[in-house]
Amino acid sequence: MVAGDNRDMGQEVEKLKEIIRLDSDLQNTQDLDILLEKILYQARTFVNADAGTIYLKRGNELVFSYTQNETLQKKLPAGQKLIYSVFSYEISRKSISGYVAETRETLNLPDVYKIPQDAPYSFNPEPDRISNYRTKAMLTLPLITNIGEVLGVLQVINPKDSGQEVIPFTSEDELLIRHFASNATMALQRAQLTRQLLLRMISMAELRDPKETGPHVNRVASYSVELYERWAQRRGIPAGELHRNRDILRMAAMLHDVGKVAISDVILKKPGRFSEEEYEIIKTHTYCGARLFRSRQSEFDFIASEVALTHHENWDGTGYPGFMDLDSDDPPMGRGRPQPRNGDEIPVYGRIVAVADVYDALTHRRVYKKAWKEKDVLQEMKNQSGRKFDPELVDIFFEALPHLKNITAKYPD
Repeated sequence: MVAGDNRDMGQEVEKLKEIIRLDSDLQNTQDLDILLEKILYQARTFVNADAGTIYLKRGNELVFSYTQNETLQKKLPAGQKLIYSVFSYEISRKSISGYVAETRETLNLPDVYKIPQDAPYSFNPEPDRISNYRTKAMLTLPLITNIGEVLGVLQVINPKDSGQEVIPFTSEDELLIRHFASNATMALQRAQLTRQLLLRMISMAELRDPKETGPHVNRVASYSVELYERWAQRRGIPAGELHRNRDILRMAAMLHDVGKVAISDVILKKPGRFSEEEYEIIKTHTYCGARLFRSRQSEFDFIASEVALTHHENWDGTGYPGFMDLDSDDPPMGRGRPQPRNGDEIPVYGRIVAVADVYDALTHRRVYKKAWKEKDVLQEMKNQSGRKFDPELVDIFFEALPHLKNITAKYPD
């Protein structure tokens, strides 16, 4: 009896240590999208759940934000990821997630196909039919702040035993996930505040340049993370470093053109072609943006400055601004501009954001142009391999294209 008690106590201590480690990991993640992905993964891992979904509440709607499914993922070729539709729906007690969001109750369902007919909620089997997956046990709980606001809903599905058989969630699982969700909600609040601060900076740039919108910067940032992750995996970069860099890059990429706040709107909003002198002034936005982060008190400052400065450098050395002293009060212009960088002289984050930014600009309408047809966009990306873009990143771009399109759908204009 004593030995059994000691074993149980040891397991509880290990679970407590794991909770503390996961809490710390969440608190160190700053970007909202990266955090949502991490919350879902860690919640699943903690109770050995095969799948899960996380929804965010916006107004009276739930937004289907992230989903993961280990069984379906294993059916894909190595290096590929699941692609899912992005959608939102009005909160209603008829659905399981809607019921949880509205009532703030936790639902622990051993088999969603055996929900009593008199239950106020029901399970929609259509996603299972489309994906050829069998949802069974489901634990759904609200993400509630310390002031009682519902931020969203966390749903974990099909926990498995040591023999990989689906089993019901236990009352202990429910207790642990509730604790995890409480801490995850605090991290979400902080990440949402960080996102709003970034978008406010973007809004200042948008006052000068109408194309610097929230959807545009979110797409560019998400494309950049997708490209970076694949680039880093090719090089065997350790998982911890990769995830830390993804987190920082996504925020830095959102601010790639923030330096346009320093450019006169007489120039930025000009409907026709720029004169040579005006174009030289436009180019200084890279320098102005980089100077906003020149104190470099954190890794974010370093990467944000690097991205702002170098995302218009070209692989063949024809870009701008080149090697520059950010401590100088005035950026060199015209013939006084430094020699541009080329090839691997350009930091990888700048090379990545260059691909992401151009792809987004080509695929979306601007005040001065219509959106290009997809075949023309893809041909242009190929044409610029080895010219404007790092050839390896162009290859990665085409590998990631289905996921980039999914990102486009997630952040429409």
